[in-house]
Amino acid sequence: MSTESQSGDDLEERINNFLRRNFPQIQMHGGSAAIQNIDREEGTVSIQLGGACSGCGISPMTIQAIKSRMVKEIPEINEVHADTGMGGGGGGDGGMSPSFPGEETSDDGEEDEGPQAPF
Repeated sequence: MSTESQSGDDLEERINNFLRRNFPQIQMHGGSAAIQNIDREEGTVSIQLGGACSGCGISPMTIQAIKSRMVKEIPEINEVHADTGMGGGGGGDGGMSPSFPGEETSDDGEEDEGPQAPF
């Protein structure tokens, strides 16, 4: 735990700075991004998007941008797990699949995933 508190705090600070620096739009639009877990040994970080990000149609694109940029900018990070907290089975890719206007959805009792992207 001592190595986690010494170098872990620095890594956590760098991740938070990364989120603030690269994604001010998240905050400007009422969303939030918070670190849920950091595993230094595995080089993984879990990020939870909340606020307006939950149910937002473009949150899958935001998640993808976080994943691709963070591994490039922070050398200790090999993999990023990000989610909007909307449930939906997870699968590790976070967010929802977009639907298209007029697209039929199955009526097999599944829960509504919330608003869909308008594109």
